[in-house]
Amino acid sequence: MKKIQVWLAAVLLAVGMALVAPVPASAEPYCGLVWGSLAKADPPLSQARVTNVRTGQHYCFDRLVVDLTGAVAGYNVRYVPQVTQDGSGFAVPLRGQAFLQLTVNSPAYDDNGNSTYNPADRNELSNVTGYQTFRQAAWAGSFEGYTNLGLGVRARLPFRVFVLEGPDAGTRLVVDVAHFW
Repeated sequence: MKKIQVWLAAVLLAVGMALVAPVPASAEPYCGLVWGSLAKADPPLSQARVTNVRTGQHYCFDRLVVDLTGAVAGYNVRYVPQVTQDGSGFAVPLRGQAFLQLTVNSPAYDDNGNSTYNPADRNELSNVTGYQTFRQAAWAGSFEGYTNLGLGVRARLPFRVFVLEGPDAGTRLVVDVAHFW
């Protein structure tokens, strides 16, 4: 009888330990995202023209889209201590705890110097109120064939950059910033 009690106590102790044992942390990335926060670049220049900037919210990330008249040939997107204006080097004030500088290797003006994209409010390219990650999207200028934008985000979070074809003969430069690591 004593052996059965000892055996039963051992089984109950093992089951109890299994119930309170810590579960190993999940190695799965947030939403399956495997992006990093290092600079992403593609150096060529383009004759395409910037025509619009817009933003959107998704389940796992916030998105910024730059519309162009032709093929996106190059870009440079990176975290910086502060975003600066083209030509002058003046700081672009942004809300947020981290700042992405987006350089599109395409102008926002035509061959005659006429703007192809002229935002109504250079400090607020899109209303990002209520976004989980974005805090502000601002214009930093277009100078000597390069167009710069500033993106204020709540923290230095992973991001990705890619190009989508269309509409028509145009393309879209897309920057997605994750909500979490």
